[in-house]
Amino acid sequence: MSAEIICVGTEILLGDILNSNSQFLARELADLGIPHYYQTVVGDNPTRLKQILAIASDRSEIIILTGGLGPTPDDLTTETLADFFGVPMEENLDVLEDITRKFAERGRQMTPSNHKQALIPKGAAILPNPSGTAPGIIWHPRAGLTIMTFPGVPSEMHLMWEETAVPYLKSLGWGKQIIYSHTLRFWGIGESALAEKVAPFFHLANPTVAPYASKGEVRLRVSARAPSQAEAQQLIQPVVEQLIQIAGTDYFGANTDTLSSVVGQLLKDANQTISVAESCTGGGISSMLTNIPGSSDYFLGGVISYHDSVKTSLLGVKASLLEKWGAVSKPVAKQMAGGVRSLLGTSWGLSITGIAGPGGGTEAKPVGLVYIGLAKPDGKVECFKYQLGKDRSRDAIRHASVCNALDRLRRRLEGSRE
Repeated sequence: MSAEIICVGTEILLGDILNSNSQFLARELADLGIPHYYQTVVGDNPTRLKQILAIASDRSEIIILTGGLGPTPDDLTTETLADFFGVPMEENLDVLEDITRKFAERGRQMTPSNHKQALIPKGAAILPNPSGTAPGIIWHPRAGLTIMTFPGVPSEMHLMWEETAVPYLKSLGWGKQIIYSHTLRFWGIGESALAEKVAPFFHLANPTVAPYASKGEVRLRVSARAPSQAEAQQLIQPVVEQLIQIAGTDYFGANTDTLSSVVGQLLKDANQTISVAESCTGGGISSMLTNIPGSSDYFLGGVISYHDSVKTSLLGVKASLLEKWGAVSKPVAKQMAGGVRSLLGTSWGLSITGIAGPGGGTEAKPVGLVYIGLAKPDGKVECFKYQLGKDRSRDAIRHASVCNALDRLRRRLEGSRE
């Protein structure tokens, strides 16, 4: 048996709202151990919704719909379902009474259009809505098919799911197994390169391994189905250990770990501190580091040396170097890192200088050229050159610069020379 999610609403297709309902339901289905292979967004159009229902009802045993349960003319989910399955609509007096009571309690005038929300397909059971006026339904229009509808308002849908849908699905035997996932996170390797390294693992049945990438970070999701989380973790653990061993130092953390949280923990463990000097990122490293609670234990501060005069006056960058090599250069990045380390008296100094674009690039120094300086506790300073691509957006270049800087620090803290 598998489930399918259909979200109804033209506002989703237009990008006016974020479709968080699909994400919520996907996680909830995994917790119940219910396989889930398809999601669809369709506008407020009965013809197109029927087309989607024809496909979904042929391949899935549970169809979950959100949206389109309100009182307005474009709220067509319930009547479209009834029409598709050839079942008449009936007014449910209990629902009508509930809607009337809620309007009275809120001191609002109930309109004739709200009566529409009391119409449900014949034979369907009510899925109560404790906080809103739009009830859902639990319906078996034919053998082997269950349909559940929810309003599109996330807070209402969440409550209805937890109070009614979950107990109902568990009564059918679901929830005896769960789908548990463990996510491995990598920086410094591309998705295709990592996929080649771990390709044999993609053919596993339980657990399964799947790659995906976001903003330069690559992730491997390892998922297992088992009666409990503990048993799922036992299935996952050997695979996780092998994947980490294969990936080596490109692996930086798991699940909710971030580069900044991992770096912070490594600094705390070593009883060391960090300061930063930033040019093109304009405080991006500082922002990521201070997003972590308790970061004042190891992050002392930073200098946003956007103008060359700040590089010379605060960080001690020699004017002759700026004149000879320019602000975006290896010598300047190294002096920025060493300068902020000395200025704030930290164990480590980290610097970034680059061309984030979209303008300012030349043939010799194109947009996306970035230098990262790293001053170590022994006073030695390293520098790393990156060409992040002239076709990337300004935000993408800045984000990648910050992450590459934190990753370089992470690797040094972990003792890697790569």
